[in-house]
Amino acid sequence: MIQLAQEDQDIERCFAVMRQLRPHLQTEAFVATVRAQMAEGYQLAYLRDGDAVACVAGFRLQRTLVAGKSLYIDDLATDETIRSRGHGAAMMGWLRQLAVAEGCGEIHLDSGVQRHRAHRFYLNRNMDIVAHHFSELLKHD
Repeated sequence: MIQLAQEDQDIERCFAVMRQLRPHLQTEAFVATVRAQMAEGYQLAYLRDGDAVACVAGFRLQRTLVAGKSLYIDDLATDETIRSRGHGAAMMGWLRQLAVAEGCGEIHLDSGVQRHRAHRFYLNRNMDIVAHHFSELLKHD
């Protein structure tokens, strides 16, 4: 069953799986960080397998000049101990249904160049590689 994390305890439950994707995250700051992102439109969905969180997806609905209304996936992770059991596919299907229901024309995400298994997963779900993502670390005095 896939649900949106709304209560702090739901967000906390997602931490262990999210940290597998984002190892820099710290337990004590996780809920506050997610809440700050939620204030800017971020949503956190999770799929349970029994009592455990098996898969998480952080996403936002957005509107851009290039894509119109779209769903952008910030984070998508399945617990590494139970991958290849359909949890990621179920989450992608749920996100796709949500995007259609919300009137989105596209789904977007960025994926690190080293994540070859993830790329295969996305390509197998009819996603295409359509851009390069550039970034610059800014120094603050």
